[in-house]
Amino acid sequence: MELTLLGTGAPAGLPRPDCPCAACACALGPDARAAASVLVDGALLLDLTPGAAFAAARAGRSLTGVRQVLLSHPHDGPAVEVPAGLPQPGRVPDGRELTLLTGHRVRAVALDAPGTGYAVTGPDGQRLLYLPPGGAPAGLEASAEPYATVVLDVLGRPDALARLRETGAVGPATDVVAVHLDHDVPPGPEVRRRLAAAGARAVPDGTTLEAGAYEEVPDVPRRTLVLGGARSGKSVEAERRLESFPEVLYVATGGSRNGDTEWAARVSAHQERRPGSWRTVETCDLVPLLKDDGPPLLVDCLSLWLTDAMDTVGAWDDAEWADGGERALRDRVRALTDAVRETRRTLVAVSNEVGSGIVPATASGRRYRDELGRLNTAFAQECEQVLLVVAGQTLPLRG
Repeated sequence: MELTLLGTGAPAGLPRPDCPCAACACALGPDARAAASVLVDGALLLDLTPGAAFAAARAGRSLTGVRQVLLSHPHDGPAVEVPAGLPQPGRVPDGRELTLLTGHRVRAVALDAPGTGYAVTGPDGQRLLYLPPGGAPAGLEASAEPYATVVLDVLGRPDALARLRETGAVGPATDVVAVHLDHDVPPGPEVRRRLAAAGARAVPDGTTLEAGAYEEVPDVPRRTLVLGGARSGKSVEAERRLESFPEVLYVATGGSRNGDTEWAARVSAHQERRPGSWRTVETCDLVPLLKDDGPPLLVDCLSLWLTDAMDTVGAWDDAEWADGGERALRDRVRALTDAVRETRRTLVAVSNEVGSGIVPATASGRRYRDELGRLNTAFAQECEQVLLVVAGQTLPLRG
């Protein structure tokens, strides 16, 4: 089954008409995108957009063989003009199946938002799932086998990808292609980086794919360390890296700090950002979690883990520090990094980068800064990917 993506952008396209934002200003060349539309084997057109005939011609395709045009999402504004020779666009009721004379079978997938998703099975048996912008499948059941190709709004609805993974509809070999790309994320390297973290990719308008053919599906790093200063966006970046995966275990190392209203507000803000399917555990005992099998771990953060470890070994007292405290802390850090090296779980950890700031005025503050620098260095050595977040911008340091 051959798929030609005539467009890969949001319904308004990218850049949006008359939009002065930085993302639209940078959406040039291959990063400029028409509204998403997919031509399947020259016979089925999913979403009719303005200029579809010209887009097909630019991609070396023709719409003369199209036997069915299906709409997936509500179209605002004036009706799209139907090019001569094309059948009138229609919509398949949820749960119903349509069989084309060409041998393609199309089943309408119910969504949790306005619109319709389409599961297409080609004459060769290959399977495609196409979802509209802002939509995720509703009431998914376990899938007998994964789709060969899934085309959806990865950046806008990462939870849709999580649901598909949970039911087995998306497997390790599924080619996940992002469409409905809008100006919420800067185009180019930033879009590619975010999609790669979700195991997905973007392609330019006019790209032709073969469902079931081997593709360079991005590998999600097993271990990632996200560094950054206060309010840099490091926790948001860490959470974003796992939001397209179900059953994440969020490990909060800061505790509840009863009576601290400012801390409670911070915790509440974090909880509200996280998907409802994630579980949370409050602990600094990370080694057993890393040794166990289970869903991905998000540890936020190593800075607070270190505070707890230094409290335990008496690091703030010079006499205790000299009389075995320093050695005990080194042992704790080594046990943690050894567990990171050996873990089979996907791991994203957050830590503060404090080495570039003001030198602390107290000896205990300087000790903490130095030990956090050592911990970050040792932890980073065991990670496939290390990121630094500055002013909400993510800079890859490794991987």
